[in-house]
Amino acid sequence: MTSIDLGMPAGPPPVLAERRKTRQIRVGKVLVGGDAPVSVQSMTTTPTTDINATLQQIAELTATGCDIVRVAVPSQDDADALPAIAAKSQIPVIADIHFQPKYVFAAIEAGCAAVRVNPGNIRKFDDQVKEIARTAADAGVSIRIGVNAGSLDPRLLEKYGKPSPEALVESALWEAGLFEEHGFHDFKISVKHHDPVVMVRAYELLSEQCDYPLHLGVTEAGPAFQGTIKSSVAFGALLSKGIGDTIRVSLSAPPAEEVKVGIKILESLNLRPRKLEIVSCPSCGRAQVDVYKLADEVTAGLEGMEVPLRVAVMGCVVNGPGEAREADLGVASGNGKGQIFVRGEVVRTVPESEIVETLIDEAMRIGEELKDAGVASGAPEVEVR
Repeated sequence: MTSIDLGMPAGPPPVLAERRKTRQIRVGKVLVGGDAPVSVQSMTTTPTTDINATLQQIAELTATGCDIVRVAVPSQDDADALPAIAAKSQIPVIADIHFQPKYVFAAIEAGCAAVRVNPGNIRKFDDQVKEIARTAADAGVSIRIGVNAGSLDPRLLEKYGKPSPEALVESALWEAGLFEEHGFHDFKISVKHHDPVVMVRAYELLSEQCDYPLHLGVTEAGPAFQGTIKSSVAFGALLSKGIGDTIRVSLSAPPAEEVKVGIKILESLNLRPRKLEIVSCPSCGRAQVDVYKLADEVTAGLEGMEVPLRVAVMGCVVNGPGEAREADLGVASGNGKGQIFVRGEVVRTVPESEIVETLIDEAMRIGEELKDAGVASGAPEVEVR
């Protein structure tokens, strides 16, 4: 058997642009902005009043890799549930506040790590900023100024005629200025819109006019497929320019799916270390095996494996050997058999019926060696190309 080089890469992976220089704030144990990694957020879909269900969903999000979670607080009953949720959550909890400023104070008192406020729909919000800033500062709680196209201040809608990028930015900076007047700077800003083009332009304008950390989001992005595309396009456009400090992918899908998409976006841009990667060909008329089935079975067999390992599952002799050689572990299939590659060398040839089992066995063996070598672990990545 050919020896396996388990050495780590010589340096960090390349990125498309340096991160924008921003202030750094704290959301509980998570740092946002500055040199902190881009964090991934989601929001619970359970009624906040159902404490057990909400904590169960937060646990699922935590296991998926979520860094920060937001919970809705539309009523007093929801506010009353916050102390138990904030105390038992393994990740920082943000209270999502609309309409009633009294819930801002309730969330801070409950021990939430941060509070999201939407200036466009909180009654007499501007009059409350001084007291909110003082209370948050005393408790060490940060704020997100969350501007949404669907709930923009009527004054700005009248001025601009629509929730344009300029309108979203003016709203955010106006409220930021109110906090600054009271010496409060521990906040991040979002200017969300359902149209990725408008959203991208709004964040570009905002990044030119302030140094606060930015929370990226395409609001109401849609069902899983459409929302994933819209969010990937928008986040990619901004993150590739170094704009963005924390992200939330908004999908009409279970929250854990939002986290998975967010993590994959960051991994694709080398803003998070890539983990287990399965490279498989899209299949074509040259394929002599069922590539779809083969890739699915290998992916299922390696689910939960938490090491950085690249596995190539290829179905023909055109690109197969080359891709397999480039991977840590790979197979080039054809004529009823598969050549198994480890670190570029053919280590064995097996019948087609044994390809999946052989790849999984080899991956597990290499995985154990990587763990013994102290290589960091993480969740699997699947890349189909």
